[in-house]
Amino acid sequence: MDLARREIAPRGRTGARDRGTWVRLGLMAVPVAFFAVFFGYPVAAIVGRGLRAGGQWHLERIGQVLGDAGTLEVLWFTVWQAAASTALTLALALPAAWVFARLDFPGKRLLRAVVTVPFVLPTVVVGSAVLALAGRGGVLDAWFGLRLDTSVWAILLAHVVLNYAVVVRTVGGFWSQLDPRQEEAARMLGAGRFTAWRRITLPALAPSVGAAALIVFLFTFTSFGVIQVLGGPRFATLEVEIYRQTASLLDLPTAAVLTLLQFVAVAALLAVHAWSLRKRETALRLLPAEHTARRPAGAGQWTVLCCVLATIVVLTVVPLLVLVQRAFDGPDGYGLTSFRDLAGQSDSATFVVAPVEAIGNSLAYAAVATALALVVGGLAAAALTVTRTNGSAPRAGRLVRGFDALLMLPLGTSAVTVGFGFLIALDEPPLDLRSTWILVPLAQALVGVPFVIRTMLPVLRAVDVRLREAAAVLGASPLRAWREVDFPLVRRALLVAAGFAFAVSLGEFGATVFIARPDTPTLPVAVARMLGRAGESNYGQAMALSTILMLVCTAVLFALERVRTDSQGEF
Repeated sequence: MDLARREIAPRGRTGARDRGTWVRLGLMAVPVAFFAVFFGYPVAAIVGRGLRAGGQWHLERIGQVLGDAGTLEVLWFTVWQAAASTALTLALALPAAWVFARLDFPGKRLLRAVVTVPFVLPTVVVGSAVLALAGRGGVLDAWFGLRLDTSVWAILLAHVVLNYAVVVRTVGGFWSQLDPRQEEAARMLGAGRFTAWRRITLPALAPSVGAAALIVFLFTFTSFGVIQVLGGPRFATLEVEIYRQTASLLDLPTAAVLTLLQFVAVAALLAVHAWSLRKRETALRLLPAEHTARRPAGAGQWTVLCCVLATIVVLTVVPLLVLVQRAFDGPDGYGLTSFRDLAGQSDSATFVVAPVEAIGNSLAYAAVATALALVVGGLAAAALTVTRTNGSAPRAGRLVRGFDALLMLPLGTSAVTVGFGFLIALDEPPLDLRSTWILVPLAQALVGVPFVIRTMLPVLRAVDVRLREAAAVLGASPLRAWREVDFPLVRRALLVAAGFAFAVSLGEFGATVFIARPDTPTLPVAVARMLGRAGESNYGQAMALSTILMLVCTAVLFALERVRTDSQGEF
């Protein structure tokens, strides 16, 4: 009898492991296919077009470009400004993440939505707002005689404005689910406030903070619109240089080498992040967010709240008010002239419809892109957590970790390369998509998928695996266990992921500018084209479109916050 038990047990574990492997592979199939066709193939096509000629590879070009002093200078500035922007963003946004996670105050939902608005606006618009705020003749110049547009500080400020919401929502959303009683217990045992936070809360927050820092670094590493507006001829990132080599100089070999350089750097960064994340994985006790927030108590909490509110006003409200002020400031004084002009037919050969039509186009594209991102990203996040339940072999674990890192590559790969690659690669059967509307949502979904994964994964990995094991013992299949155990715990994270994916799709510009057709432009493309045309009327219309985009995003994000108030079974 004992011998039979010893024989049955290994067979049972092996059967569960094999079943888990097949489930994981099934979940990975759709994300792998999606990224292979709509990311790997276009990027490979543009690199091949640049480094292959006459049936032969010309790899000597790699050494020539990498040995150029100008390339090394661009690479150094790209890394330096991304690291500085990330550190500055974390320093300013982590206190706000704590405020949104632990304090309950009037207007909290609306303020959370407002904080996110700059993130979804086109980068060229945010750059223009910072220029109007801190440049020549701006608010700071008029009131304090301070100008930042002549230094790198304007770029860093714009990056903080853009990415402030990433830290607030990613870290704050997860922080709000941590049980505060663990930290309180440590204080009752004699630990100081900071010691209890450092030993209890900080290790639990580390994966979420790391994910937020990674996203901020990748976005600033590939910064394009901000550098174009505020950098001038002195500052250039790899992304700007790739665009210059592709669109202005038509030097595809140099652009291909720079794309490979950016690709390798991002891959190395993601590998390090994945390794550090594995060291910190743990099961946590999660609570509904509304059970952890309290009214501010004491002078210290009120002081932190006031400082955070002041920071949000400076970084978010003031730039947005500058946009609104410029939208209503017409040639004949303040009025609705710029908004009325949006309904008129454009006389530009590259913009053949009324600018107001870009609003409907953007909303439709963003909705489709969000649906695609949720399906692909949700399946990928589920695949990345199945392994922990079924005890897969080390080789399978390494495969899954590599899969996790690969899914983040679109955030660090040149959007210019992806957009141009779409035009080159997806122009013949069976993937002749250049004349179809789906091309734009596909490009937007590529950027939205990593946000879905990074938002859902910390919560999925924090779910106690013993809950899944108990479901398996009771006879539940892996799919049913995920539906009955994981999904009720991550519905809130899924809503946050949907909001991020929609926001990113609305503001995506780098790839869309290449593939959006003149008769169906998106809002970011319409704004950029208006800003690129001379005349006060075009500038006013650009600011009017930016204001409409800001209001739409605020309404959508506020609606998302309203949905999140139903906390039954949600975290």
